[in-house]
Amino acid sequence: MEKTKIPEYGKRRGWVPKSLEDFGDGGAYPEIPVAQYPLKMGLKKTKKSQNITKQVDGEGNIDYGAIARQGHGENKIIHSDFKQLVPMRERTDIDEEEGIMKERPGEEEVQETAQRTLQALEKKINGKINAAKPRSQRNEQESGATFIRYTPNQTGENYNSGAQQRVIRMSEVQVDPLEPPKFQHKRIPNAPPSPPAPVMHSPPRAVSVEEQKAWVIPPCISNWKNAKGYTIALDKRLAADGRGLQEVKINDNFAKLSEALLAAERHAREEVRQRSMMQQRIVLKEKEAKEEHLRNLARLAREERSGTGAGAGAGRWGKDSDSDSGSGSGSGSESEEEKESKREARSDSETEVEDKVDERVRERDEIRRDRQRELRRELRMNKMGAEAKAKYAARMENRDISEKIALGLAKPSAGSSASEGLFDTRLLHRNESTGADLNDDESYNIYDKPMMSGKSLSSMNINYRPKDVDMQAETMGYNEESLTKELEKDRFDAFGTKRKLPSSQKSANIRSTPVEFEKDSDIFGVDQFLDDTKKSIMKKHKNN
Repeated sequence: MEKTKIPEYGKRRGWVPKSLEDFGDGGAYPEIPVAQYPLKMGLKKTKKSQNITKQVDGEGNIDYGAIARQGHGENKIIHSDFKQLVPMRERTDIDEEEGIMKERPGEEEVQETAQRTLQALEKKINGKINAAKPRSQRNEQESGATFIRYTPNQTGENYNSGAQQRVIRMSEVQVDPLEPPKFQHKRIPNAPPSPPAPVMHSPPRAVSVEEQKAWVIPPCISNWKNAKGYTIALDKRLAADGRGLQEVKINDNFAKLSEALLAAERHAREEVRQRSMMQQRIVLKEKEAKEEHLRNLARLAREERSGTGAGAGAGRWGKDSDSDSGSGSGSGSESEEEKESKREARSDSETEVEDKVDERVRERDEIRRDRQRELRRELRMNKMGAEAKAKYAARMENRDISEKIALGLAKPSAGSSASEGLFDTRLLHRNESTGADLNDDESYNIYDKPMMSGKSLSSMNINYRPKDVDMQAETMGYNEESLTKELEKDRFDAFGTKRKLPSSQKSANIRSTPVEFEKDSDIFGVDQFLDDTKKSIMKKHKNN
């Protein structure tokens, strides 16, 4: 690399030093009128960059501790390695005796640090104490004497030839605290202010009445607030409202728009009506053609079934066509509206007849399906074996009473007629119900006759039969025959029958006074229990 050549003195016109090598370990060039910073002296430091320089240790590993040290002082100790988390006694890279003692400070260093700390604290405390004292007493602190080494200037005019270097003791002169002040502070009066700014306008003049009225601003009259409670006249309030100041004008286009909308709506409705009428006519024509075709097919079928020849059928076809053509030729006199009305009446009557026929057909189909279902069920029942029939009968008997009533299996007693079973006989005009010897009030006679009796009742009792009869027979000790006998008993026999009591018992049951109840003194038997215990204790004493 070639070294930069510095021109000689007197030949430096147009040359400007740009690098540190241009200064040649010397100072600036005064003959060159350019800002020069030899050895970067006087150069303002630029703003420190926020980027961290990558550092590498002796082994080539990146030092990530610089990230943790950023923003801290150089003297601050920052632990950024994992080994610094390990206690020093457990670290392998430090000897137990030498390494730990090396890092610990010595006695002199400890004393020096303590002395500096003490001085810093005293300085801080003394500063706060002096700040609290008045100004006159702040400088009265006795400062110690200072010693200065004085060397006289031999080149001076007043140099004494015998004077030599000596040490001088300097101390402050004592001040009398009662001495009056030597200097008096005088206040200088303030200088006069600056003159006022000139006013560049015409001299004032009196305001006329018209101008005063023009400057009057009317007060705001609110329809919601009246904090001062002023009474405002109605005419002033209406004038302030400003309603009658402008005349309301309605544009004629609004009426034109509404009229155009109504006309468009009428036109659209008329189009829709015409379209619907046309569709109805098309549908009616198609329906008439289909009905005519079906009618002709039915006539042909009837003729074929009756055995008539094809010629007769052809003749009829010809007659129908002639009649149609004749009616067509003669219908010129009839109007189209009359034709349409006739067709509509004929179609309505035909649709009603068809609906009735369809309903009858549906009813017949439903009856036919029900009959087929019953026949299939009877066929299955006939094909069932004895065991399957027994299971079915047991299942039907074990049905709930509500299911039996719904299925019609639980029938009333055969002794009474079907009509009597539907009503309570006490509601009918009979001599029994009006007799004086009606059932007793305390008897359970809500119904006059039992609903189920005889065979139906015994078959119904199966609902109350225990399910696991064999298991209960083993545990409880009874057999199935005794259980069936108990269930076949008519437990509801006495509910509807009347008990005829003798006359002596009837008279005895008649009461003249209300019923009286006896009060039981010992409901829970406590007194009886105490008496028994006392008796047992007495017996023990006697035996002893």
